[in-house]
Amino acid sequence: MSSCNNSIPQPLVFILAGIPGLQSSHGWFSVPFFLVFIVTIVGNVTILYIIREEKTLHEPMFLLLAMLSMVDLSLVSVTVPRMLAIFWMDAKEISFNACLTQMFFIPSFYVMESGILLAMAFDRFVAIWNPLRYTAILDNSMLVKMALAVVSRAMAVLTPAPILAKRLESFQTRVIAYSYCAYMAVVKIACGDVSTHIVYGLMVIVASVGFDLFFILLSYGMILHAVFQIPSWEARGKALSTCGSHICTIALFYSPVVFSVLAQILGYHMAPHLQIIIDNLYFLVPPMVNPLIYGARTKQIKERVLQIFHCHKDRD
Repeated sequence: MSSCNNSIPQPLVFILAGIPGLQSSHGWFSVPFFLVFIVTIVGNVTILYIIREEKTLHEPMFLLLAMLSMVDLSLVSVTVPRMLAIFWMDAKEISFNACLTQMFFIPSFYVMESGILLAMAFDRFVAIWNPLRYTAILDNSMLVKMALAVVSRAMAVLTPAPILAKRLESFQTRVIAYSYCAYMAVVKIACGDVSTHIVYGLMVIVASVGFDLFFILLSYGMILHAVFQIPSWEARGKALSTCGSHICTIALFYSPVVFSVLAQILGYHMAPHLQIIIDNLYFLVPPMVNPLIYGARTKQIKERVLQIFHCHKDRD
């Protein structure tokens, strides 16, 4: 229950604080944010181009990687430009409706990415447990169904967020202590009983990230069980190496979430600016690093990238 002595009615415009307590350093923060944005765009566009042009990469694992790159591009496109506007031009005002739009699309793309990582875990599970039927099980129709399931789940889980936020009638302040419109950040400054909103926020985490992480860990438990049944150490190493890129991506994607949740469970209260920085890592670092991981660890992609650069070098 949140009570307010001097509440204000639902405002037409909110103020995004950026990174609370570090407003004087916004110019410095803009540099890594801008570099992350550029590297993310270049890296993911390169991955999409290579997969599109290289016919040998038109198989389930790489098509799922293409889906991941598209979601990564969408995620940074709806977050970073707005953050840079705050850091560079002090453009902190955001209309209420634009705020509702952000609180739907930003977490939606994040939930989609989590769903794609689960689909990629299933891909590796089928490849190791039933390699002879791999292409039969993960055919184009199955990939389409998986993509539709990922998008539908995200829309179903996140559609209530702007609807519930629209029903908040009064607020303690117009200032949102974030660099984007996060649902729980808006709820935090609302007046009155917000217990329904808190329960909904927890349900979103459980129904998306919690669900996906559980089944990813279950898939890799079964994968490890299958791998260690292989008598040859060389064959074991080869089987595990096919999962290496995905394991790195999973660790990078879920670590900030797990750290944040554990900190709250253990009662560790982080400084507001540190919490905001960690929350930004959810959306910024994985989209940037994913192409680098797959480019470095996937032979076909690495060879194609080197071939592209070699051709440009020869032309020069």
